[in-house]
Amino acid sequence: MKIANKPAPLHWRHRRDIKTETAPKPAPEKLPPGAPNPITGKSSPGLRYAPTTRAHCETVLRVFYDFHLSEGTGPILNPFPLDRSRRHGRAHAHHNPDERFRHERQGRYRPAIPKRAPRRIPDAMFNALFAALKHDRDRALLAFWVSNGARAEELLTSRQRDALPGQQVLGVVRKGSRAYQQLPCAADAFVWLRLYQESAWRAGVPRGQNEGLWWTLRRPWRPLNYPAARAMFNRANSLLGTNWTLHDLRHTAAYRLARDPKMPLTDVQWVLGHAHLSTTQLYLPADRDEVIEHVRAHHARRAKSA
Repeated sequence: MKIANKPAPLHWRHRRDIKTETAPKPAPEKLPPGAPNPITGKSSPGLRYAPTTRAHCETVLRVFYDFHLSEGTGPILNPFPLDRSRRHGRAHAHHNPDERFRHERQGRYRPAIPKRAPRRIPDAMFNALFAALKHDRDRALLAFWVSNGARAEELLTSRQRDALPGQQVLGVVRKGSRAYQQLPCAADAFVWLRLYQESAWRAGVPRGQNEGLWWTLRRPWRPLNYPAARAMFNRANSLLGTNWTLHDLRHTAAYRLARDPKMPLTDVQWVLGHAHLSTTQLYLPADRDEVIEHVRAHHARRAKSA
């Protein structure tokens, strides 16, 4: 995975023609793989696998062979061993809760993962992205994602009974713990939700307290899943020439909440569902766009005083 390139994806409509010459070639990208987007500054996916992907695969393979070693059904040695400094112990063994976690290398072949600051969508770009949407359902989804900080797949678990406009909360199922949690949302999100529901119910979308909250726009009616929501978001990206992701909306909501001086950081942690407060503290420093704006204002003040 470190030296091999990723396989080129093929659309499901052309999988039957993969062995024939009728299979269309992928359209050339506007930017080379791995090049940063001129609008967002985010790098596009490269030809090779990212370090996070390789680290995840290394963990899965190491745990897989450890299981078969313990059951006596695998090789006598794990081909993905732990680091020699702690071969007979697990990571963060006997950790003191009063101290920070040390950077312990888990596997001998585990790649080093570079630290990257979360990227939020600036307000001007978010307004342009919101205006590029064509349906009330998509506008309601974006309004909820950027106001309650829920993950993209968490918001899609909501039922029609979970939307409570009077209390201004929306119930979701958390990704890790699968716990049900009601998240406070902005008032305009419920306005877009009501506009979407009225048009969807007139078109024949199933209506009921136990029915899903988000549905496809065409028959046959199906609950909206994550790939369909991502395709909707990518269509808006293609109109603007950007490469934002659905998770960037969660980063945007986290930055807006964490940078509010009247918002306690522990409340932000509860809304985002972080297990450690140190994860929420990542949103306290200024991000790239704010630093650029501050430096531009500095140069403008110097030019004005000269």
